[in-house]
This record gives sequence, C-alpha cells and structure tokens, in this order.
Amino acid sequence: MNNHRRRHRDPYPTRNNVTIGIEPRHDPVVWTTGANGGPLSPARLAQFDADGFLAVDTLVDTDVVADLRNELDRLRADAALAADERSICERDSGQIRSIFEVHRISPAFAALVADPRLVGPARQLLGSDVYVHQSRVNFKPGFNGREFYWHSDFETWHAEDGMPTPRAVSVSVALTENLDSNGSLMIMPGSHRWFVSCPGQTPPDHYRSSLKQQEIGTPDDASLTWLADQHGIRQITGPAGSAVFFDSNCMHGSSSNITPYARSNVFIVYNSVDNALVEPFGAAVPRPTFIASRVFDPV
Repeated sequence: MNNHRRRHRDPYPTRNNVTIGIEPRHDPVVWTTGANGGPLSPARLAQFDADGFLAVDTLVDTDVVADLRNELDRLRADAALAADERSICERDSGQIRSIFEVHRISPAFAALVADPRLVGPARQLLGSDVYVHQSRVNFKPGFNGREFYWHSDFETWHAEDGMPTPRAVSVSVALTENLDSNGSLMIMPGSHRWFVSCPGQTPPDHYRSSLKQQEIGTPDDASLTWLADQHGIRQITGPAGSAVFFDSNCMHGSSSNITPYARSNVFIVYNSVDNALVEPFGAAVPRPTFIASRVFDPV
C-alpha cells in the first residue's frame, strides 16, 4: 500500500526543499453524512466546518479535573518518568514541557481518552471509528513557560509520521484556567482550509529538538501574515474542565507564560481508522511510536 501511494502525487507536499506556498485543502473537514451521526448538532458541525474548531465551556466535571491535576503532580514528581524519553524538558530551565503517551502511563488519563464526551464528537466529525494517534500533557509553569510557535499539526504528522490526509481531530482539555495572559491557545479560524508548505529537509531524529522548540516545519512569515489577514486570530480561554476540538490542519500556537499562573492542558489526537499512517512523506524514517502510534485499534 505504501509503494502504491508513493506512485501518486502527494496532494500536500512539504519539506524536501519544496517551494513555499499555500494551497487549498483537498479533503473534507466534516466527514459525517446524515443528521444523526453523533452528539453534535447540525449547527455545531457547520461551525466546525467553517472555523476548524469548537470551544466547549464545560466538558470535564470538576471532580475529574481535580483527580487529573493530582495525577499531573504525581507524574511531574516521578524521577524515573522525568528521565524517560516520553518526557520533554525545556531547553533552558530543564522543567518538563510535555509528557507523551500519557494515556498509556496513567489509568486516569486512559479513562479520559475513552470518555464518550471526547470520542463521540471525534467519531462524528471524522465519520468513522477513531484511534489515538497521540496523547500528551503540556505544562506552562508560571513565569517561564515557553511558547509553542505557529504551526499546522498535520504538516508535521504528514511529513514525519506518514499521516495521509488531515482526517484527524485534536482535543485540548484545560486542567488549569486558560487565561488570555498565561499562554492560552491561539487559532486562526478558517486556516484549516489552506495547506502551507514548509521549506527545508527533515534532519535525522528531528523530534528530539522540535519538541522543545520547532524550527523545521514552521510556516514562513508571509504565509502566516496572509492567513492572519484573511482569517484573524482567536484566543481560546476558559476554566479548568473546558475544552476545544480542532482540526488537524488549523494554524495555531501559543505565547510564553510570564504570569504567575501556570497553564496545563491534556492534548489528545483522534485519527480516523481509515487514515492510518503510512511511510513519512517528508522524512527518512517515522518518529517513535510514543509520539505517533502505529497501533490503529479503535477506541
């Protein structure tokens, strides 16, 4: 199947010294057909189709959030986990920036990943069963939480993981209050309908540096300016327990946190079982499976 796919033109060319450019998306955003496909109303589906994301004021109950925050404290205090390659630390401070494959480390996060309030909308949006492509917790401690620069997740997942099309949806659940001042998520609504090619070659073991600070696979300034001028920028804020579902090709990022108020989120990527990974389109070998699962069993 991989060789058959490679004989055809890649509809989302990036890396491999391609010319920088912006092209329209070639695939649907909402894959469900019919009115009774899941928990989202037709109006909400239309909103996701237009904007590329849906914000939910309350998705996870207060007691569950409290349990997950206690679990975060336990994970951050685990010396063995801090030394594990699934833990990504900041370049300068050495503090944990992200912990990957968290649903395989923690039963509490495994339960969240399987929660129908997350899985149901993902299945409906993607029009199929889904599996977990990636899970992680992101930390932005007070005063020195570093930024995540503008990027499309799909560009990286396509180039470095072999995800064929942007038939994946991410869910970011706030475990602390996300303020407009503590590095909350920013999205360019409507940007999911455009694919931005990124220049350069993917270096070997690129994930070791890119997960701390991404440089290869980030859009050029002119493309970002054009998208922002066309679509604007929306900042996603909300209390602990709020969430946002967003398309894998949304242009998004977040600024650093210089406030005293820490920001922590759990991030889960559901990919369609009909969009299983193949060989990378812009790298010599796939990234490790703790970053991009190659077990495609439905949730």
